[in-house]
Amino acid sequence: MIRILLAVIVSFALAVIIMPFVIKLSKKLKLRQTILGYVDNHISKNGTPTMGGIGFLLALSVSSLIFGTKENSLMLITLAVTIGYGVIGFLDDFMKVFFKRNMGLSAWQKLTFQLLMAVVVSLFAYYNVHVGDGVYIPFTFDEMHFGIFAVPFYIIIFLAFTNSVNLTDGLDGLAAKVSTVYALFFALFIAITLYVAGSDAPHGNEYTNLLVYCGAFAGALIGFLCYNGYPAKIFMGDTGALALGGGLAALAIVTKLELTAPILGIIYVATSLSVILQVVYFKLSHGKRIFLMAPLHHHFERKGIHENRISMVYGAVTFAAGVAICLIMLFVNKP
Repeated sequence: MIRILLAVIVSFALAVIIMPFVIKLSKKLKLRQTILGYVDNHISKNGTPTMGGIGFLLALSVSSLIFGTKENSLMLITLAVTIGYGVIGFLDDFMKVFFKRNMGLSAWQKLTFQLLMAVVVSLFAYYNVHVGDGVYIPFTFDEMHFGIFAVPFYIIIFLAFTNSVNLTDGLDGLAAKVSTVYALFFALFIAITLYVAGSDAPHGNEYTNLLVYCGAFAGALIGFLCYNGYPAKIFMGDTGALALGGGLAALAIVTKLELTAPILGIIYVATSLSVILQVVYFKLSHGKRIFLMAPLHHHFERKGIHENRISMVYGAVTFAAGVAICLIMLFVNKP
């Protein structure tokens, strides 16, 4: 418990210390965000420093490695995936800055890189003794076994998470707030897993190190929010957004909680669905729209709701989902 708490504190402190240097470097190298023309209500944010995800990744990595102990293979692969997706995001951000437009890697290039990463990690998970092909049924710890079909299932989880979190990163502090709450509750899910299993807990030390990762993840994001909350001094960019999505996807897979993750991540699901519904309806209705603008948070903005309130409500919804899941888990699995 002490290690987990220290992981939170140290990652928070590191993020708070590192971010001013990242902001200064971003300004010096002119790493600035270009706002798309149709998001006219955000035009004042044009030129805000970006790629702040670098600071979050540094704080997360250092804290996780310091406080992780032996039998930490699951934590290390989760951290490696987080950094790997961060690198993909970094390439995308770099292209945007280099060409001075809000278009980095093409959609197909980005998808290809994400898919390659997902395939490699999914195969690793499938052949890993701690993961395999098992998936917990929501709210219980009864396993379903997918066999070789677990690999494409894991790949879908990666693609869904990375793109959903990326879409959620549209307002100051939004993705960071939601992901902080998500990580803290996911740590509780892991703790409940260990509690229910008791002395028979499989891979107990592995799961304890995942708790360290969750703590470092949340602490780094809270520190980042000191600079990314409204009004944002820096954006996380795809460097941060893809890293968040990749890390959360890996966390869900290595703990076999893939079917519970979308319930806790209801905001990510709603954000993605709003975009899918908008695009499909727009094409089928020859130009009509369901929402004033997609993703959903932009629709609420167009309705006159301040972005700070939207991010607070999104965080509260994630919190409520987390509380509900924890209570149901404890009730269903009580001795």
